[in-house]
Amino acid sequence: MLWKEACRRGKHGQAGSQTMNLTPEERQVGQDNYHDVLSVSRRDFLRGVIAAGAVSGAGLGAMYFGYKTVENPVRVGIIGTGDEGQVLIGGCTPDYVDVVAICDIRPYNVHRAFHGDWATPAGAAARPGLIAKYKYADEKAAKEHITVYQDYKDLLKHNDLEAVIIALPLHLHAIVAVEALLAGKHVLCEKLMAHNVAQCKVMGRVANKTGLYLAIGHQRHYSVLYDNAVNLLKWGVLGELHHIRAQWHRGNLPGGDSWQPPLPGGEKAFVDGDWKMVDRIAQQLKAFQKQLAAESDPTEAALLQKKVAQWEAWMNDAGVRAENYGYEAFNLGDGRTRTALEELVRWRLWQRTGGGLMAELGSHQLDACSIFCSALRRDGKKAHPLSVHAVGGRHTFPLDRQAEDHVYCTFEFPGPGYDKAFPVGYYDQAMNYPDSKKGVPSWDEDPNKRIVITYSSINGNDFGGYGETVLGTRGTLILDREQEVMLYKNTAESTKTRVGVKDDKGGPTLDTQASGKGPALAKAAASGPVSRGYTEEIEHWAWCIRNKAPENQPRCRAEVALGDAVIALATNVAIDNASKGKGGYLAFDEKWYDLADDATPDGSDVKATAEELGANLG
Repeated sequence: MLWKEACRRGKHGQAGSQTMNLTPEERQVGQDNYHDVLSVSRRDFLRGVIAAGAVSGAGLGAMYFGYKTVENPVRVGIIGTGDEGQVLIGGCTPDYVDVVAICDIRPYNVHRAFHGDWATPAGAAARPGLIAKYKYADEKAAKEHITVYQDYKDLLKHNDLEAVIIALPLHLHAIVAVEALLAGKHVLCEKLMAHNVAQCKVMGRVANKTGLYLAIGHQRHYSVLYDNAVNLLKWGVLGELHHIRAQWHRGNLPGGDSWQPPLPGGEKAFVDGDWKMVDRIAQQLKAFQKQLAAESDPTEAALLQKKVAQWEAWMNDAGVRAENYGYEAFNLGDGRTRTALEELVRWRLWQRTGGGLMAELGSHQLDACSIFCSALRRDGKKAHPLSVHAVGGRHTFPLDRQAEDHVYCTFEFPGPGYDKAFPVGYYDQAMNYPDSKKGVPSWDEDPNKRIVITYSSINGNDFGGYGETVLGTRGTLILDREQEVMLYKNTAESTKTRVGVKDDKGGPTLDTQASGKGPALAKAAASGPVSRGYTEEIEHWAWCIRNKAPENQPRCRAEVALGDAVIALATNVAIDNASKGKGGYLAFDEKWYDLADDATPDGSDVKATAEELGANLG
């Protein structure tokens, strides 16, 4: 079953690697280089991490990001317990957050919220469920403490609820977040911030007006790997950045698309030359039941029992009346009526409910790229792109969706000394340029310097997987699947050569003569499981709530997350323009990034949106 294979690959159907063209030996060289340089650049800090015994879990995040434990956990409700909501449940630390309520309209999601996701071993690790996370004896014991709601409005009235985590389809982020803020609840909302830029700005303004914390789940802001990468950039190991290559390639094909899971109750499918009613969930449930009946090994039988219970809960989704919760039936033009239940289950595919590849995947990686570009800024502000050239299309799935299945983008970001007033190509004017030294500006003060970022996200071929390759004048840094970092010198044979770092008057330089210091310190400081940042973002949000002060702010607060939303949503505008023959070029306007300014790239209206959401911003 192709769809089962997509599930095996994980949430986004991705099983490849950004570095799969490297041999195991070359990968090891890059990892050793990274740990070696990190041991030199952050020696005292890493020693502190080891001395504190904070090599994994909550302690490591606190050491790296400067928060502490809280005296009493924040009482939270989780609104939306689908795939991403369960990842956030897996990121909850009981010492920081006490989950007292959950809300979802699908029996399948409620079951997984308590019991975990047993579709694949990777799913079980990322989505362990509330019973395991909070060590309840069973579902009955868990429900004595955790109330289950179908309507989020009821959850917001839950006694003593202080904050909510929102992991709903994109079009509901702003609606629920604003209502929660107006009800006096702090909010951690999954990315993308909202469905359009006006909604993002309203969310941020309401949070500022109410004085409540609004954090957005771009978890790379809390990844230790990315934090260390930023420190290496600031230290100067890579020199000046000039190019970043990012990609997220997935092997999804028709019949095997992780964004198109089976419909509860079945659907028409083209089988053996004819359209037939097929219920893939029922088929898989029968297969598990048959395996369970024949299984003699107690361990395997226990696993199969969990799968049977999960698929039985999935079957119950057929009774969900999605139209009662705002989902709509529609016709896509392929001869079939799309039901409200399909809009709910496959919300990422539709323009009304989702934001496509740029919202779901590209926003993560362009966020990472903007973090890297920001590392060299002298003003400490987040770097925003200057322009994008983008195209996209439905090459692999031409009929059954509105979202593109391929996007290709080239972004220009400002370099450290960029000045938009400097005339392009006129370096003979540099002598008279007021902010320059005498003569042609040096590399780091070049007012015309830009950093180019290329991004692609495709379906049908997962070669290269996902990750970011950061190229500088002195070296190359590869971040692979948010799990590994590799560092190489800027030479043709760099992937095969071990190097260390020399720190002289010219700054840190990768050098074969400097190797031998050993990467043991950096390896020891991160010897626990690699965290993608979900745990740390939730812990820090809870710590801010318990230590409310102007200086204590989530790392990805509204002003920061707005920038990521603008990148994704403006790029969608460029892609749409290209598809209409208007050209895929778009210049970014700084007003779009300003929370207080009503300008937007996508035509959304801030004042009208505020009125729709019931937010009085006057």
